[in-house]
Amino acid sequence: MSVITISRQLGSLSCDIARATANRLGYRLVWREIINQAARVAGAPDVALAVIDELGIFGLETSSEAESAYRAAVRNIMLEMAEEGNIIILGRAGQVILSGRPDTLHVRLTAPLEVRINRVAARLSIPYEAARAQVLASDRHRKSYLKKGYQVDWNNPDLYDLMINTANVSAETAVELILHALASRFQENNLVQ
Repeated sequence: MSVITISRQLGSLSCDIARATANRLGYRLVWREIINQAARVAGAPDVALAVIDELGIFGLETSSEAESAYRAAVRNIMLEMAEEGNIIILGRAGQVILSGRPDTLHVRLTAPLEVRINRVAARLSIPYEAARAQVLASDRHRKSYLKKGYQVDWNNPDLYDLMINTANVSAETAVELILHALASRFQENNLVQ
């Protein structure tokens, strides 16, 4: 049983890659359910809204106590899910929370800014400048989430086992790379997959 965490940038094909990888492996894919479950456990729905508000539309301010309770709930939920195994966790600082686990592969999906902007504009059928604003806001939000909550730099390559730039790699090729890295990790650690 294993776990894959995927950290991503908006426009890096992350959802497509995560879904395809989960389908190939027969794994469960989770991301937003962690937010919802943690908000219920922590009794902090405003924190959950603030966490998913990458664009700052809601303008929510949350207390440090509520944020701490929320992060503790995320950690506990993620650890429970990891114990079950056969899961892909998209976002939510999985690369930090589950670091050091021999049964976990940490993947980072990236692409150059212009590529991501053009993908978001095409996918959402919005103007380039609107897509640019969304991508930049998402990057700021995700970077801040890890810095503020976990005191790490989101872009630090030491957090990841595999980094894939999807600018010139198809989603299908990225899936193959992840599968190969996962198989190699199990061989190296003499784990049963």
